[in-house]
Amino acid sequence: MVVGVAALGLAGCVHNSGPVATAQPRSDLDAMAYGEVPAAAPAGHGLFTGSGTTNSGGALAALRSGFGSSSASTAAPRRAYAAMPAAYSAPAPAYDPDYRLDAGDRLRIVVYGQEGLTNTYAIDAGGSITMPLIGAVPARGRSPAGLAADITARLRNGFIREPSVAVEIESYRPFFILGEVAAPGAYPYVPNMSVESAVAVAGGFSPRARRDQVILTHGDARGMVRAAVPLGTPLGPGDTVLVGERWF
Repeated sequence: MVVGVAALGLAGCVHNSGPVATAQPRSDLDAMAYGEVPAAAPAGHGLFTGSGTTNSGGALAALRSGFGSSSASTAAPRRAYAAMPAAYSAPAPAYDPDYRLDAGDRLRIVVYGQEGLTNTYAIDAGGSITMPLIGAVPARGRSPAGLAADITARLRNGFIREPSVAVEIESYRPFFILGEVAAPGAYPYVPNMSVESAVAVAGGFSPRARRDQVILTHGDARGMVRAAVPLGTPLGPGDTVLVGERWF
């Protein structure tokens, strides 16, 4: 009898085996994540919807459509930006290329690749600048481009094989205003100044000043020129303005 009961128990264990792990087919979402295309679902095995019916592609089709439209919308601007050419414009010169240097001008001289020579140099009373290696270089009456060419030639003569030099005006020599103004003296020159703006910088006319014209002394290639001019006359670096006294 005991043997019979044991046999029945063993038979029950054989028939009631535990669950076995089997490979399950990947869902559509897995296929989207890993790039696999799922096999077509058999009929009657669609997605269960809230209404109790099945739908073979509604939710996932909308999801796929959303991913596709998002990728297209983000890719288009990249193509548009990549196709846009970059445009650059050369900077305008900060000074008149025909400007003539003189004592009091401060120059920024750049010798490319030579930090020991690149510096700010002031034109002295004798009209020259002094640089390492080449010493004094005449600058009075020359244009910035002409001075750069002279420095290049001097450096090439036994110092630097192929020098590249640029000369820029860091600050202009001052102008002078005398006579019937509130504060006569020397003032820094600013490009595009007129005689009238020079009077304003000097504090304006005094009560006795003649206000219709002034005496302007200007230096050019012909030398020093002195003339009576109206207030709207352009002013240059190093010019001298004399405001006279009125007689009535």
